[in-house]
Amino acid sequence: MNTFPESLLIANRGEIARRIIRTANQLGVRTIAVYHKVDASLPYVAEASEAVELTGEIPVQAYLDGAQIVKIAQATGATSVHPGYGFLAENAGFARAVAQAGLTWVGPSAEIIEVMGDKVESRRAVAAAGVPISGDAGAALETGDEAVAEAERVGYPVMVKASAGGGGIGMAVAHTAEELRVAFENTKSMAGRSFGSDRVFVERFVASARHVEIQVLGLDDGTIIAFGERDCSTQRRHQKLVEESPAPHLDPAVRAQLREAAIAAAGSVGYRNAGTVEFLLDTVSGDFVFLEMNTRIQVEHPITEMTHGVDLIEQQLSIAATGSTTSGFDPQQQGHAFELRICAEDPKKFFPRPGPIDGWSEPTGPGIRVDSGYQAGTEVTQHFDSLVAKACAWGENREEALARATQALSDFSIQGLVTNQPFLKSILETEEFIAGQYDTGLVETIQQRLKAQAKLEKLAQRSA
Repeated sequence: MNTFPESLLIANRGEIARRIIRTANQLGVRTIAVYHKVDASLPYVAEASEAVELTGEIPVQAYLDGAQIVKIAQATGATSVHPGYGFLAENAGFARAVAQAGLTWVGPSAEIIEVMGDKVESRRAVAAAGVPISGDAGAALETGDEAVAEAERVGYPVMVKASAGGGGIGMAVAHTAEELRVAFENTKSMAGRSFGSDRVFVERFVASARHVEIQVLGLDDGTIIAFGERDCSTQRRHQKLVEESPAPHLDPAVRAQLREAAIAAAGSVGYRNAGTVEFLLDTVSGDFVFLEMNTRIQVEHPITEMTHGVDLIEQQLSIAATGSTTSGFDPQQQGHAFELRICAEDPKKFFPRPGPIDGWSEPTGPGIRVDSGYQAGTEVTQHFDSLVAKACAWGENREEALARATQALSDFSIQGLVTNQPFLKSILETEEFIAGQYDTGLVETIQQRLKAQAKLEKLAQRSA
């Protein structure tokens, strides 16, 4: 059996497609890229062994056209398909179609994707394996009365979530039964429109929380390999901006418990290939609960690679082809790493700001890594997510890594495009972040400070 697939179609675009192609090319795996005409000039298209244009007027829909992508894979002689993240990465129907076409799916089975993609079902599965969850592991709630009864059991405030949701869509906090009834109906309605499923559940809301996750690899023999944790607490509207690994000031006992819980969660469904188990950690009590499992490679996977000396894409391909990791695989955690998500958006109001890139100069130096989907002469269009690049930095310790990350952000020059780099800089300069003492409310706190500062400056100008 080959150690890696002979050829690989990447069912994605931009930064993650380029990232996958880079490793596959190094391994001697023939790569096939797919692209919509609006992406024809992006680097990943030229860097693949072969590239095929997708048909379809609406760019996003073209990348969601699983039937067309499977046909291209067959026509080009691809033996495997890697979905990256986003688009069809956690689409069980697409994973099933790939397998039925006789191609190797680089990821977990469609059945696993279905269970872990439904928050009610995934909570039920991991709870049965002893993984702590918030609230009841029973069925989805059908009425406002049921939601109120559950809230009274777990205690207010509570968070209302869509079972099939993602990206924070429809999530709402309720402090009273009256608020909960309104939030329940709103979330149920939004979930139905956004995800095709109006299943909703309730869990206890933690006011001061950290978002911590564990990268895992599942092998055919049932082994689950767990890596060191990543702290993803620096978020804006539930969207991550800065990640670091390991999590600062984490109790060693809690760190060990998180790893054990991640292994149990992945093992509860016989997980295979790469995935991430996410937890919410109460900063006051130190308790943590299962949030969800992402059945794909994560945006923030580079910091795990940098702190463990591994290539997760290489391991994904190996597991897909052989059921196991590469020979001699023995990751050892060392040092500290940060990832900064540079996006084409207004740094104050965070509205998307698509446009052409006139100049592009990436930071370099010891411990610096940049994963990007663009270069000078390309354009960030309005059709897709605003992520432009990920600036990552590794150091022997947190202080060195943070200094390198700060310098890398300063050295990253993107001309002609408005990005969130100034806001990322303000995050890295806060006392809380420098000290590693922050939670998921950090970004909101920074925004409030900036607004207050701007107000004072206006008052000063008026009185001058």
